[in-house]
Amino acid sequence: MKPSPLFCCVLASLQSLAGAVSIAEINGNKYLSPYSGQMVTNVTGLLVAKGPNGVWIRSASPDDDEATSEAIYVFSSSVGANLTVGDVLSLDGKVSEYRSNANYMYLTEITSPKNVKVLSSGNLVTPLVIGKDTLSPPTVQYSSLDNGDIYNVPNGVVNVSAVNPVLDPTKYGLDFWESLSGELVTVKKPVAIKTPNQYGDTWVIGDWVATGRNKHGGVTMSDKDSNPEAIIIGSPLDGTKNSADSKMGDQFEDITGIVQHAFGFYSILPLTAIKTATPASAAVPPTSLLSQGNCKAITVGSYNVENLNPKSTHLPQIAAHIVDYMKTPDLLFVQEVQDNSGETDDGVVSANVTLTALVGAIESLSGVTYAFADVDPVNNADGGAPGGNIRTAYLYRPEVVRLYKPNQGGATDATEVVPVSNGSKAVPALSFNPGRIDPANPAWERSRKPLAAAWKAKGARRPFYTVNVHWASKSGGGTSLHGDRRPPLNGAVEARSAQANVTGSFIAQILELDPAANVIAAGDFNEFAFVQPMRTFSAISSMVDLDEAAGIPVEERYTYAYDMNAQALDHMYVSPALAHKKSTRFEHIHINSWAAYDDQVSDHDPGVALFDVCGC
Repeated sequence: MKPSPLFCCVLASLQSLAGAVSIAEINGNKYLSPYSGQMVTNVTGLLVAKGPNGVWIRSASPDDDEATSEAIYVFSSSVGANLTVGDVLSLDGKVSEYRSNANYMYLTEITSPKNVKVLSSGNLVTPLVIGKDTLSPPTVQYSSLDNGDIYNVPNGVVNVSAVNPVLDPTKYGLDFWESLSGELVTVKKPVAIKTPNQYGDTWVIGDWVATGRNKHGGVTMSDKDSNPEAIIIGSPLDGTKNSADSKMGDQFEDITGIVQHAFGFYSILPLTAIKTATPASAAVPPTSLLSQGNCKAITVGSYNVENLNPKSTHLPQIAAHIVDYMKTPDLLFVQEVQDNSGETDDGVVSANVTLTALVGAIESLSGVTYAFADVDPVNNADGGAPGGNIRTAYLYRPEVVRLYKPNQGGATDATEVVPVSNGSKAVPALSFNPGRIDPANPAWERSRKPLAAAWKAKGARRPFYTVNVHWASKSGGGTSLHGDRRPPLNGAVEARSAQANVTGSFIAQILELDPAANVIAAGDFNEFAFVQPMRTFSAISSMVDLDEAAGIPVEERYTYAYDMNAQALDHMYVSPALAHKKSTRFEHIHINSWAAYDDQVSDHDPGVALFDVCGC
């Protein structure tokens, strides 16, 4: 016999009302509460912290399961008005899952609290010391749903909220932080691992084990390890503000606050503003690599100069970096050079005034006179700030390095690798020098086209070749490493994969004609060396990561700091002939990535290499 409609309604009402349950039972051992959407009664806990829109309470009777948080957020702008930290209280309310963005994790909370009763007051509130009273954060993997690599392709194949896996805080960083959601914790001996954002939110690691520690005090990402042990310190609960002047390596006083998922990341909301205990050293040495002024030892640098135009206030500082820290390399790859009118969208595409201003500033500081080479793009066709027409360009010291048989192409001219006779064999030449690589290819839609060139160094018997790149930016379409989508979306990875094919195939043509050719590809690849586009580029082109060839320690391979990671977006790749020479050397100059915000000249670090390009 089917139950009557009235019976069904009564049963549904009973099922939606849970009786007295513990906070651990509400949280459960997964990301989403088993009581989501239900009313719960007589929830009892110790009030450990108050915020402007609610309070956090901790169970007085914790269970033995490391996967279940013993604390929860009670969301209500009025619930804390007559409550004090140290009160033990009971309340009824509705269990809810909240997020402000579809890519964020859900936050389990109790909403619409009522029947709030204070059972006792003046109780001791003791934070949990991370790594002592809790497990230590895992150091490699973020989630079981990443299949061992957060940069697996394809990205975003599953959502945490859809699978709702059982937490394993011993193995996975997101599981660890979720298992402490709502808890009052203390970070002992915290160290800043990057510059804070404009709100003063600061990424730190504590006195627990951390991988990838670099000399400046940050943590550098590496293959399959993007540092889930790091945590961001958010806005203080008492209304004070964290300083925005800290920098990578600064040591703070111990930090106490609430673990909560906010704005796409697990974070700790400190009870009050964090305080610097020991500032990091501000010393950055210049490159030790110096040119001999001939093909036996030329210096080659690369620098993303961040939207440089003639009126840029940071132009004199960029010039100073090139002089003081890069030691005026013989050949310099530059990226993000804007046109003469900057971001005024007026149809201007030439950057001759921009480059002349930079060359002039360098000369006034050093006496070194650079020449420059670039190809103007089609107006507003290469991405970047509208009207800015950013492009890659070369600066070079003509007394040491010159364009080999120059024949400059235009915006839509594709330079090609062509065989030319050299005695008994054919050698590669470029149809346009300098010239853009396959500019009509769809891979470059609203993206910078690589600029190829052939050069002759003083005393060399043969030319060498360069490709200056600035691949598609990650800024569109990516998701947080702490987000719901797994693996996280790596913004524009498909575009960079296509660009890797085009760039790699071009270089492969040079090396097919001359396997011993000296080739350098450098610039802002906007990708990590261990992710598919860079692996594709290296496989197709046969080029070698100069970090590998020069033996740069893995933890020092970074040119940029973003979220929790020091990371390398800028690279140099060299042909086997250069990679295997003992004289080949390379240095990253960490002048921007670690610095306080006001001291950063660009958001990228430059690098300098030393090569013998004399040829056989």
